[in-house]
Amino acid sequence: MKVWPLKFRPTADGSSLLFADEAGGFFRSDSAFLERYAYGRLSPYDAKFLFANGHAFEQAGDLAHTAFAYRWAARQAVPGDLGYVVLVPTLRCNLACSYCQVSRADEKSSGHDWTDQTLEAVFTFLSGISADTLKVEFQGGEPLLRVDLLDRVRTFCRQRFQKVEFVVCTNLQHLGPAEWEFINASDTFVSTSIDGNAVTHRMQRTETEEKNDEFFSNLDEAVRRLAPGRISALPTIDVENPPSPASVLDTYARYGIHSIYLRPINYQGFARKRHAAKNVVDRWNALYREFIDLMIEQNGRGEVFFEEFYLVHCLRRILRSGIDNHVDLRNPNFLGKDYIVIDYDGRFYPTDEARMMTRVGQIDLSVGDVFSGLDNAKLDVLNQHASNTFDPDCIHCPYQAFCGVDLIDDISREGRIDGPRIHSDFCRRHTFLFDLVFELLYSEDPKVRRSLAAWAGVPDLPRSITPVHQ
Repeated sequence: MKVWPLKFRPTADGSSLLFADEAGGFFRSDSAFLERYAYGRLSPYDAKFLFANGHAFEQAGDLAHTAFAYRWAARQAVPGDLGYVVLVPTLRCNLACSYCQVSRADEKSSGHDWTDQTLEAVFTFLSGISADTLKVEFQGGEPLLRVDLLDRVRTFCRQRFQKVEFVVCTNLQHLGPAEWEFINASDTFVSTSIDGNAVTHRMQRTETEEKNDEFFSNLDEAVRRLAPGRISALPTIDVENPPSPASVLDTYARYGIHSIYLRPINYQGFARKRHAAKNVVDRWNALYREFIDLMIEQNGRGEVFFEEFYLVHCLRRILRSGIDNHVDLRNPNFLGKDYIVIDYDGRFYPTDEARMMTRVGQIDLSVGDVFSGLDNAKLDVLNQHASNTFDPDCIHCPYQAFCGVDLIDDISREGRIDGPRIHSDFCRRHTFLFDLVFELLYSEDPKVRRSLAAWAGVPDLPRSITPVHQ
């Protein structure tokens, strides 16, 4: 019998070790097993457990060997056709948020919107997409300042694609009849920011009581008009002055939003000039844990059921393969393939963070434009390093099969992509997240198991999915 290579890591409390293979199979055991494994002294009981749980095979090509190869392959993200475009028709905005990431332009400025030529070139580019379905996300600036452009894009896409979905990332300020008519459509979703509670929202975003009241009034109206699930929101949290987790959950519950994507202030872009955004990962992780503990506690009481979007995504990536629909966490994470950003001037970017980095003058990560096409040579250079499969740090990590890479974040923070992975913010944050998920998975607390089952999308969490070997 041959055993697939096992990586291991101590659990948070140090009571045991988590083992995992390259296909994402995992179990808990102890240091005695580790010693037997390391020195080639596996007992018959060890061998039986490893074979039964898919960590071993008899010979190449047998069922166990082929099954492992299948599971490994299923963990690899295969880029499909381009099916997700982020459009930035204007940089102009009617707010001046303290953590704005992309050097927004004043609402009354000129030269920061798509021209007629850019719009036509965008249509030409969209016409060349081979997929039958498309997701279009409008960003800015404040995209609803050019609702006319949004309406023309939506009309074009409805005619061009068999199925299309639109998301408007809006601050929900100054909405008139045309804006309400646009977001009322059943194929159009609203994404906005609610920065915890009214006090924090005013401090970070609206600045005045009048604008704050306008936002919350429009949010009330959006909740009244739109069907459940058509409004999403996220808070941007300053680790140096965070709102209390309870106030954030209370605010979101009031508007019927129970899936929350917690995010710190983004290091890419202009936000870092006014807020601490570097070397805050440990403080962020501690605050994040407070939120998750409170969600689990409230879920256990059965009053309102919350989930943290990204934690749930990590959980599902552990429990099953093929969960590759989030562009921030997948492996390989090829850039410019199934997802692209088109800026106000028609330039392409592989991610929105790449757009921010270009705007601050750190590095030009644009990859062509709608007039001359994608710069595939530049994308190829980036994509040579778009996988964690052979990374010298990642190959020793038990979380490798569930994790990914973020080249743009590495370039932003370190100016390079070949530094020690274990020191990167991406690695430190995701190691914490996977530590937390596995701690919760092996918990015996009924409140924890109730939340995990709901987050995993099953009625009950079977004990068999968390093997233990002694």
